[in-house]
Amino acid sequence: MPLCDTLLRCAEEPALFRLAWSNQTLEEVEHTLAAKLGYTEAQASRRVQAMREAFPEAVVNFPKSLIHSCEGIPDPDDRHVVAAAIHCHSHAIITANLKHFPKDCLGAHDILVQSPDDFLKHQFHLNGDRMLEVLDIQASAIGKERGEILELLKLDAPGFVELIRKKF
Repeated sequence: MPLCDTLLRCAEEPALFRLAWSNQTLEEVEHTLAAKLGYTEAQASRRVQAMREAFPEAVVNFPKSLIHSCEGIPDPDDRHVVAAAIHCHSHAIITANLKHFPKDCLGAHDILVQSPDDFLKHQFHLNGDRMLEVLDIQASAIGKERGEILELLKLDAPGFVELIRKKF
């Protein structure tokens, strides 16, 4: 999961952005890792536990009544994501599932919805040096070079990879 790793590393100090997720979001991540991405239940649990430990401040507890202000979200099971974003005054929700978060529903709360690819491109434009540092740290952690990480990211963040390759 190089994309997830890249995004999480961008939130490490010096952070490019602040993470926020609900406990329900982390439960969904754990379920998806095991049910759809081939992780064992133990691996999925370790991954989510590592996320909790690395970013304890990211867990958002919001009043359940806030879910009702998200009725325009097509999938009721996604409303907790918007409620958490509203509660912590997030500027954006980053998801590959753009159709479940219509801009007209989020605009009322001044929240953007962006794909991970668009988000990473935006982060690169804001602080290209830090993004390159993140990629280099990520590559080094697994004994690879930046170019190899870019190859791994090409499927999920092709625009970001193209942007970096054009610049360097």
